[in-house]
Amino acid sequence: MGPLFRRLGQELIDAGHTVYKVNFNGGDRVFWRLPGGIDFRKSLEEWPATLRTIIADKDITDVVLFGDCRAHHMAATAVCRELHIPVHVFEEGYIRPDWVTLELGGVNGHSMLPRDPEWYRRTAAKLPPVPEHKQVPSSFRRRALEGLLYNVADVLSRWYYPHWANHRPWHPLIEGIGWARKLARGKTRRKRSEELVDDLLASDVPYYLFPLQLASDAQIRLHSSFASMTDALMMVIRSFAENAPEGTRLLVKEHPLDNGVCDWREETRSMAAMLGVADRVDYMSWGDIVPVAEQAKGMVTINSTSGTLALAMGVPVVALGQAVYDIADVTFQGGIHRFWTEASPPDLATFNAYRRVLIDKCLIPGGFFSDEALDKVVRHAVARFEGKNLLLE
Repeated sequence: MGPLFRRLGQELIDAGHTVYKVNFNGGDRVFWRLPGGIDFRKSLEEWPATLRTIIADKDITDVVLFGDCRAHHMAATAVCRELHIPVHVFEEGYIRPDWVTLELGGVNGHSMLPRDPEWYRRTAAKLPPVPEHKQVPSSFRRRALEGLLYNVADVLSRWYYPHWANHRPWHPLIEGIGWARKLARGKTRRKRSEELVDDLLASDVPYYLFPLQLASDAQIRLHSSFASMTDALMMVIRSFAENAPEGTRLLVKEHPLDNGVCDWREETRSMAAMLGVADRVDYMSWGDIVPVAEQAKGMVTINSTSGTLALAMGVPVVALGQAVYDIADVTFQGGIHRFWTEASPPDLATFNAYRRVLIDKCLIPGGFFSDEALDKVVRHAVARFEGKNLLLE
């Protein structure tokens, strides 16, 4: 996530804490640039013993990760659990935009949050209202450039980190080719999507929305029953073909950070044709999800945070994976096959209670892709580590 850990490390050092950062590749190293960097150049099998040594030698009291599903992170979490060391996990926010997740112990499918709606209603009733929350800027260009710099530094330093293996299923060069192809088609993709959305929103035809998640996302591989995003897409289109009312449509939306390696438009078209619903399935490769989510008859998701966006609008949602928001009275509990005809809106009182508890326990304001957003994240993260809650000050 670009300079997040450098900014956080500097803020912690300025507050009087001692900070060490393990670099697993050249991308990690190029963004750190502070004292306390530790290059790990051994194999994954040697990592747990190395981490135990670091924790003992450096008197480590807390460990901070971004995401908890990468191989090195899962091993680190196991070591910390064994040694009773708290693990704080960053992730992009459960509720977006303008929030990020910072949760103790694990996120998403590893979250310790309960799934009992009554617990959220009871707990939220004891909390004060959240002060006004201001939007923070976010730059896709900045995100892309930081990702490019990270990957270039990773590729050029593989000789120095001989055992490093990226958690993503493609070599960075393959991803680069995919992005180049996607950018080259940018104008065509944008025009086609704009026309589709204009026609869809202007019509009275009811439609369901299925936002795709990234093929490399651990939420698919580890926190759902699907082997891949392709399997999930086939299951959703098949269920729509067999169970959705005549006259309804399915809108499949591409993830904005998809790298273009897989042609999801063609995958969607061929699956829909095979299942006899080619004339009822649309594909949106570009654009804002908000207006299409707002008018959707329902949203199907695996465990994407897009689900909370729809729920906040009162749109029915069914979650097919282990989603933190998959709670009775919030999401549809009857399965996808019944969802097309039986879905009902969420109970907004329960969803608002859920949202209020999330903010108290594992969300902080800000973002990762502008200086203003990072400043807010870092300030609130340090306060959380120190047992404070700046939202209440």
